[in-house]
Amino acid sequence: MAVSNVSADTSVGVGILDKERIIAKPGFNRWLVPPAALAIHLCIGMAYGFSVFWLPLSRAVTTPDASCAELTLIGALFTTACNWRVADLGWIYTLFFVFLGCSAAIWGGWLERVGPRKAAFVSACCWCGGILVAAVGVMTHQLWLMWLGAGVIGGIGLGLGYISPVSTLIKWFPDRRGMATGMAIMGFGGGAMIGAPLANILMTAFKTDVTVGVWQTFVVMALVYFVFMMGGAFGYRIPPAGWRPEGWTPPASKSTMITTRHVHLRDAHKTPQFWLIWAVLCLNVSAGIGVIGVASPMLQEIFAGSLIGLPDLTFSQLDTAQKAQIAAIAAGFTGLLSLFNIGGRFFWASMSDKIGRKNTYFCFFVLGIILYAAAPTLAGLGSKAMFVLAFGIILSMYGGGFATIPAYLADIFGTQFVGAIHGRLLTAWATAGIVGPVVVNYIREAQITAGVAPGPELYTGTMYILAGMLAVGLVANAFVKPLSDKWFMSDEEVAALQAKTVAANAGPSGSFGIGKGGLDTKAVLAWAVVGLPLLWGVWITLRNSLSIFG
Repeated sequence: MAVSNVSADTSVGVGILDKERIIAKPGFNRWLVPPAALAIHLCIGMAYGFSVFWLPLSRAVTTPDASCAELTLIGALFTTACNWRVADLGWIYTLFFVFLGCSAAIWGGWLERVGPRKAAFVSACCWCGGILVAAVGVMTHQLWLMWLGAGVIGGIGLGLGYISPVSTLIKWFPDRRGMATGMAIMGFGGGAMIGAPLANILMTAFKTDVTVGVWQTFVVMALVYFVFMMGGAFGYRIPPAGWRPEGWTPPASKSTMITTRHVHLRDAHKTPQFWLIWAVLCLNVSAGIGVIGVASPMLQEIFAGSLIGLPDLTFSQLDTAQKAQIAAIAAGFTGLLSLFNIGGRFFWASMSDKIGRKNTYFCFFVLGIILYAAAPTLAGLGSKAMFVLAFGIILSMYGGGFATIPAYLADIFGTQFVGAIHGRLLTAWATAGIVGPVVVNYIREAQITAGVAPGPELYTGTMYILAGMLAVGLVANAFVKPLSDKWFMSDEEVAALQAKTVAANAGPSGSFGIGKGGLDTKAVLAWAVVGLPLLWGVWITLRNSLSIFG
């Protein structure tokens, strides 16, 4: 009763979005928080699937002007008479991840001050509002509006939405940090599995002789996403300062890599550990994202005719119809890689709770080096199954790297500012989004210029260079050590920061009667809301992926 009175008193004059309003009360179940985070991440994860709109939009103008053949990029931004090229539209994808990293870095500290609900609310307004602005861009055929809406405004929403649950989940699950962040961040990888087929269904429904159905699809998806993201935002709760799961006491740490103290946001980036972990994430992501960018052409050019039962035909010997057939099969390969990406986010993050974050990254780099180095041999042997499995494991570690990094940061820097520190570290992702594709694409082009025909040899150099990048990451990870005492805040400074989230009447367990139980009725319903769409996306992806071996 005393806790309720304190909560009621402190909520006077507090807005519905404010941090003080979302401190959990007795009886709250912590298993309601992960599905709230998933609701956010499954929506913003559609950023990975936006390429589904490129081809329809490249045919939006039925009678383009004769001068369109000489269209420049600047001209494409403002033309109403010419179709947009896929390359012009593809800049939206780049803007997504540049602004994701920048907004997460810039506003991560603000998120820690105001709490996850307000940040998620702003994320929903930016992501869904940006899609609506993009819809206006499609209606008026103004590419600059598409860039501004989806790319810039939407990209800001991506950054805030991506980091909004990180600190909260780590605090709710001190006993399983990796698993908790893995549950949420796998949603970002899974968003495209739901959104891309849904977008295809909607575009088909809205398509007419005068419209390709994209702007209508944008409007519907923005509204649906807004409802889901609001549900996630208002489902967020934060534990009171000092809370821990009922009956759980922090074990005596067997590893000096896990601190029980906290580093202030202003100091984290001054430490060599921050920049070593930055390099670890950047190199892991650069290698993985480089493969994602060439997954479809790589499978087509390496296996060529064998994908359609004509093993003697190289890629250059296939006719147009046969190339269309293998392109459809390669799309299944891309979908299968996305499944490994998602599964790896949960598997590796959960595994890191058992073997440690640093050891998990050692696994990523050692396994990655072996698999990248072996890829040319597997391609030369013509083993589709082994080749697909190797790259599936590689992509699982790409996704696992994203999901494990928040817990790695919490281990090194403590939990007080982990969300904001994670936001700053995501500039490594923005950097990798440029480095990975550039390295892979330019090496491929250099090989073609040198006269290398499409086939396994075209990617041999690329695989060895990516293995070398992982070797550098391996060295960076080896140098990550515990922080010295000078970087940690004093107990008094931590207490002052946590003052607004202190609850009264903590029991001996420190649980405050909060976070009890497991999957009760409310938790089951919450998980069903996010789980059923995810299962639908997995089923669609698996069905399409079977064509690789058909």
